Amino acid sequence: MTVPAEYEKRLVSVIIPVYNGESFLARALRSAFEQDYRPLEVIVVDDGSTDATARIARDWPEVRYFYQSNQGHGTAKNTGIEKSRGEFLAFLDADDWWTPNKLRLQIDFLDAHPQVGYVISHMRIILESGTEAPHGLRVELLQQDSPAFLPSALLVRRTIMATVGMFDPTFKHGNDSDWFFRSQDMGISRMILPDVLLYRSIHGKNESYQIEAMRNDMFRLIRASIRRKRVKSDSQRL
Repeated sequence: MTVPAEYEKRLVSVIIPVYNGESFLARALRSAFEQDYRPLEVIVVDDGSTDATARIARDWPEVRYFYQSNQGHGTAKNTGIEKSRGEFLAFLDADDWWTPNKLRLQIDFLDAHPQVGYVISHMRIILESGTEAPHGLRVELLQQDSPAFLPSALLVRRTIMATVGMFDPTFKHGNDSDWFFRSQDMGISRMILPDVLLYRSIHGKNESYQIEAMRNDMFRLIRASIRRKRVKSDSQRL
């Protein structure tokens, strides 16, 4: 693929955290390598898988593969960030996939709007065959496209990631939401593209089925956000 000259040094690091993802990983990798944007590096962080995940990842010579003991997807994403080299960071859950123009549209937007720190897109939720929708998933999310405040939809400048900080692995199920809350509390400028650039798979093993644990994390991160705002307000009054 011919790379436009203006993109030659603008490397995008695609970080794919995965745990026992043999059923979906190849699809995610294909969607990463079929991007019409270059250059990119694809990093797979295997979070202690016991299935064929490692073999599938290593079937792709271009993949930078790293294995770690099982520590959760927050730590896996952080490992990928530490190993990455790109000016921009993108994340892709192993059971999700992108449209081929995802990275190009997002890079083009950030290039045209240097004041914007990160960009997300809309998503389309796909209920895999034979799978029931998780309890609590709003029916309209299966019927219409929606903004995706998810790492799989995110493209962020490395400088902004350094400013906001890594994903907090103490939030086992909500570290993604915590990162978006922290960026918002810091006033980081963002944009939601109207395009559907992400397909989100619901297949029965998603963490979306762990409703109680997710609810507990959500309460914690909302309280943390309130504390940050109070501290900021108090400091501004001094």
